[in-house]
Amino acid sequence: MSFKIYHPSFNSLVAEGSVTLCLQNDAYPFAHEAGVYIPASDSFFMTSSRFRTADGAQMIQISKITRKDGTYIQEEIHPSPDIPMGNGGVNYKDGVLFCSQGTLEKPSALVYMEASAPYKSRVILDSFYDRRFNSVNDVVVHSDGSIWFTDPTYGFEQKFRPEPELPAQVYRFDPATGSIRVVADGFGKPNGISFSPDERIVYVTDTDMLHGKGDGVDVDLRRAATIYAFDIQYYSGEPFLINRRLFAMADTGIPDGIKCDLQGNVYSGCGDGIHVWSPGGVILGKIVIPGGVANFCFAQPGEILALNENRLWRVTLGRSTRGALLKL
Repeated sequence: MSFKIYHPSFNSLVAEGSVTLCLQNDAYPFAHEAGVYIPASDSFFMTSSRFRTADGAQMIQISKITRKDGTYIQEEIHPSPDIPMGNGGVNYKDGVLFCSQGTLEKPSALVYMEASAPYKSRVILDSFYDRRFNSVNDVVVHSDGSIWFTDPTYGFEQKFRPEPELPAQVYRFDPATGSIRVVADGFGKPNGISFSPDERIVYVTDTDMLHGKGDGVDVDLRRAATIYAFDIQYYSGEPFLINRRLFAMADTGIPDGIKCDLQGNVYSGCGDGIHVWSPGGVILGKIVIPGGVANFCFAQPGEILALNENRLWRVTLGRSTRGALLKL
C-alpha cells in the first residue's frame, strides 16, 4: 500500500520506512468496526461486517487479535447474547464498551464486555427514557466519565431492527447520575465520533451518502459524506455542543470511524484508506488501502491497526505519531 501526500506537514507524521502490512486475511468480512486496542495484553478487539449464517440469519462476529512473540493470534469471541449485531467500541474501565445494534427482538444498547475470558458482559444503557434506540453505532468516553454515542437508522434499513422510535441523533450518558441527553441532531446518518485531544471539540461523521438496502447498499452522491465539528461549552455545569461547522468532506466514499492524534490531526476511515486532516480541516495526506477502511485504532507508538473488511492491516508511522484516545 502507499501514502499519498497533499501537504508537507504530512511528512512529520510518517517516517522513513513507514509501511502497511497485512496481518490477517479471511474469507468472511471479520474486520469492519470497533477497533479497540488493549495495551495491558497487547490485544485488539473488532467486529465484523454483517454476514449470513447457514440458516440465513444476519450476524456480526466479535473477534480478538492478540500479539505474542511477533505472531498474531485470532480468537472469535462468543459472549452472552447481550451484544447482538455489535458495531463500534471503545476502551472502558478494564474492558470494552460495545455498541450493540440490536435485533428485531432485542433492543439496541451500550454493552460492557470484559477484555479477558470468559468475556462477561452487562448492558449499560438500552433506551432514551423507554424509547428504544435505533441502532447505536459508535461511542467515545470523556475524561469526566460520560459516554457519548451516535444512533443512526441503519439497522432498520438493513432489516434487522424495527421501525425507528427516535431521530438519528448524538447522545451523552452520565453513568454517575443516570442522565441521558440528546446533544446534537440534524444528521442523515450520524456515525463516527471523537474528541479533540483537549476535549474542547467533538467530531461527528455523517455517512448519509450510504443507505442500507436490505443486504445491499444504496449510494446517493448528493447526500453527506461529511465530518462536522462542534465546540463544547458548559452552562450550569453541563456541556452543550455549539458552533456546528462543516470540518471536512471525504472525496472518496464516506468518513466512517474517526480518531485524533495528540497534535489534534483528524483521521477517518474512508473509501480508499485513512484520510488525515489538520485541526484546521486541511487534507494532509492519505494512508491508501484499496477497498477502503471502515474503522481503525492507534496501538503502539507510531502504529495504526486498520480494518479493511476481509483484511486487517498494520500501518507504521513515525513513533511520535500517537493517538489521543490512549495517548500511546
